[in-house]
Amino acid sequence: MHVEEEESVFPETRPLIYHARSLSNRPWEQRYTPFESVGQLLQVQTQAHPTACYLTFYDESGPVVSYTYAEFLQRASQVASLLQSLGVTEGHRVATLMANDPRTVFIYFGAWLLGATVVPLNIGSEDQQLGYILSNAKVRVVFAFDDQLSRAQQLWSSNAVSHSLIATGSSNGRNGVPYFEQLLDNYTAPPSLPSLCPDTEALIVYTSGTTGPPKGVILDHANLLADACSIAEWNRFDPDDRAINVLPIHHVNGTVVTLLTPLYSGGSVVLNRRFYAQSFWKTIETERCTWSSVVPTVLAFLCERNDDITQYNLSRFRHILCGAGPLTTELARRFETQFRIPLIHGYGLSETTCYSCFLPISLDEPTRRYWLTECGFPSIGCPLPVNEMAIHDANGNPLPPGERGEIVIRGHNVMRCYYARPEANRDTFAHGWFRSGDEGFYLVGQDGNPYFFITGRIKELIIRGGVNYSPFDIDEVLNAIPGVRAAMAVGFENDYYGEEIGAYVQREEGSDLTEEAIIAACRKRLPFEKCPKVVVFGETFPVTSTGKYQRNKLKPLFSAWKSVQFREEKPTN
Repeated sequence: MHVEEEESVFPETRPLIYHARSLSNRPWEQRYTPFESVGQLLQVQTQAHPTACYLTFYDESGPVVSYTYAEFLQRASQVASLLQSLGVTEGHRVATLMANDPRTVFIYFGAWLLGATVVPLNIGSEDQQLGYILSNAKVRVVFAFDDQLSRAQQLWSSNAVSHSLIATGSSNGRNGVPYFEQLLDNYTAPPSLPSLCPDTEALIVYTSGTTGPPKGVILDHANLLADACSIAEWNRFDPDDRAINVLPIHHVNGTVVTLLTPLYSGGSVVLNRRFYAQSFWKTIETERCTWSSVVPTVLAFLCERNDDITQYNLSRFRHILCGAGPLTTELARRFETQFRIPLIHGYGLSETTCYSCFLPISLDEPTRRYWLTECGFPSIGCPLPVNEMAIHDANGNPLPPGERGEIVIRGHNVMRCYYARPEANRDTFAHGWFRSGDEGFYLVGQDGNPYFFITGRIKELIIRGGVNYSPFDIDEVLNAIPGVRAAMAVGFENDYYGEEIGAYVQREEGSDLTEEAIIAACRKRLPFEKCPKVVVFGETFPVTSTGKYQRNKLKPLFSAWKSVQFREEKPTN
């Protein structure tokens, strides 16, 4: 166990963590993949496909640059040499204050070749949060775009840890890439690289919790390899597959699903600086992409544009993976109806490397539509072979099909632990499974497989008069109302019931929906206690950089109704 991990767990928690990182029929020591490290995987795939394209990059103006496997390995090896010149060795932490860009990917893989740990930073985060991460993770080197240099220096001014700050060129992808490549040309690939074990720390991703400082999720090479392998096998990816990546790679979805999974299958990826709704389908046609990984907000933008995709040759494009945020049955139905492209809904967390379950890709259209739209919530699918899933009560006891409880996971993609957060580790692994903090249930399909559903974050449950209500239930009703573009149920503080229920609604353009009409529509499907009592209209939703809605940030909008007692009006005779 690494020195850093000693600070992260209580001694009595280690057996529980070990259990949570094992399958019932495959302990942690029996590795899920034959590879020892991500670097070894890259070297093996480069030997197999040296001249095949691995990475193509697009910015706002279109394609910028492409790299074969051999060219990419060369650049990553040069980054490893640069890091060695700065004194970086196995176990040191390297941060990136950058965005989706080939330079960022070079740095990730260069660090992994050395056994260093990558700490991705979100440029959009507040300075206070970034400063905490740099200090907490004891980062040794920061790579930053030129326009982030002064910010990085200020963030680190009070950090006593010895460090280096490396400029990577303009944040403009088109101009910055050549600058960084010229910098790397001063370094040759190291004559030898360390032999790493699968337990080598690879990534620390900081999660943005609702309270307290962010928690650092420690993932090792075995985690990354196991999840990428399982995702690739579930979706039957092979060297002919080509992903389009539109999600930020400072998050595990962008990193694991659309960088490492294509690498594992020997395929390729088209990395976009960000999601461009106006060119999404055209890029898929031009680059002959076969799949993509998105969040529900991306689906909503595509549905809103409603492009005629028959103008594009999308014959190679098979399906879209969707997760990392609440998908409603209405949005799932709308997307598949408009575009006739299968949605493979899934679920996972940073703490489980990324995905833990998906809908099977072998489902015929009626069966997939049933699981997406006919069960009250879109099913998040069946567990991947890399892990096991269950529904537990508060005491860690398994619950039967249909009964709601906490989604728990164990397997080879479960994190090592939270860094330097022993109390959080003790609670998270209390029963020998990873406790997700998400409420859900499962149903058994005709194929005999368990199909899981998520009904909300346990900490986001609305507790009205001592009764728990899932906001996801209410979201489904709100988003099915004609004229609603997007909506969320919000539990707000109330003097009479502890919490009361409101609705934050974004209307479709031209809609004249009123508060009264929305509440009346909800009352047709929900009892008074569960129905929104107040509607607040807005134009935008607070979201994270990965497109997740931040429900709790809407609560202040309902503060004016804190002292109001809402009563059900009884019909008069």
